[in-house]
Amino acid sequence: MRIIAYIDGFNLYHAIDDIGKPDPRRPASATARRPHLKWLNLWTLCESFARQGEVLEGVNYFSAFATWREAHKRHIEYVKALEHAGVNCIMGHFKSKAQKCRNCGATWTQHEEKETDVHIASRIVFDAFEERYDRMILITADSDLAPALNLVKYKFPMKQIFVVAPPGRHGHARSLNPSYTLTPGRLERHLLPPELYDAHGRLVASRPASYAPPIV
Repeated sequence: MRIIAYIDGFNLYHAIDDIGKPDPRRPASATARRPHLKWLNLWTLCESFARQGEVLEGVNYFSAFATWREAHKRHIEYVKALEHAGVNCIMGHFKSKAQKCRNCGATWTQHEEKETDVHIASRIVFDAFEERYDRMILITADSDLAPALNLVKYKFPMKQIFVVAPPGRHGHARSLNPSYTLTPGRLERHLLPPELYDAHGRLVASRPASYAPPIV
């Protein structure tokens, strides 16, 4: 049984970023923030879902660089680390659009992520038609991907679909019928090393200081 995994990068990132954040709708939580979980090894995480007799053939990470933000530098390091770990990184882009308040006349630039959903959906369907997987793993809570999954179910009823909701996003992913919801504990077991080197001993990527695990 061949497995291919598809990860909605920003969907997963924001779910991890929300861990431990105060929620005004709920009582105060004692859960600590866990930014170190963002330095996540997506290959070994997806491999941990493989069952006996299954082989992980590929892991696809879909995202885009928010070049106007300071976090852009951390994202670059992360993508380099993922590629070193064998992950295929498919990057979309952001579109800038000028906005203006009708009441006060204030203007600002709004950035909208483009192509990521289309990339994920098209790759899932294309790989199904090309017979590249027997079971697919999709990590997201984005209901916009439901049509692609429904198409695969209709055309390829023998193919298995395993949807994994990011931490705290099971409700958002309800329309995708998630089989599992990631927990901080599981993510903790699949972190990348602080530094990654190539076969010649050259540094490939370094973990950003803000992603360092807490000192116990």
